[in-house]
Amino acid sequence: MVKHTHIKTYILGITHSGRVFRPSDWAERLAGVMSSFRPGNARANSRISYSPWCVPSSLNGVKCVIVSDALRDHNVMAWDFCMNFARDNELQTQQATAAAADNVVHLHTANHHRAHAAGAAHSSHAWQDGHPVLCAVAG
Repeated sequence: MVKHTHIKTYILGITHSGRVFRPSDWAERLAGVMSSFRPGNARANSRISYSPWCVPSSLNGVKCVIVSDALRDHNVMAWDFCMNFARDNELQTQQATAAAADNVVHLHTANHHRAHAAGAAHSSHAWQDGHPVLCAVAG
C-alpha cells in the first residue's frame, strides 16, 4: 500500500533581509482568510476555525504559517494566494514532508547571521552550514 505524504510549506515571519515581518498577527490573519478552504468545504452555521491545510504556528518564537500542498490540490487559487503573499512580502519559505519525523527549517535572521560570522557563542541555537536551525516536527 502506497501512502501519500503531503509536502508542507512553512512561511516564516522573517524577510529575506532578516527582518521580523509585521504586523505581529500576520500569521493568524493569513490563516483566517484561508479558513474556509478545508476538507469537505466550509459548513453553514459552523464555528470559525483554521483550515487544517493552512495553520498559524510558531517555530522557536518566530511566527509562521504551515501550508499543506493538499490546499493546492483542493483549490489552486487559494494555494497561489498564500505563496504570492510570501513572495510579495519577501518572506522566507521552506518545504518539508509531513511524514518526516525531524523536519528542519532554516531561519536566516540578520542578527543571528552577524553573530555567527563574528564567532559569538550559540548556546540557545543549533547551527548548520553557517545558519541557525529551527527544528520542527510536522504533524
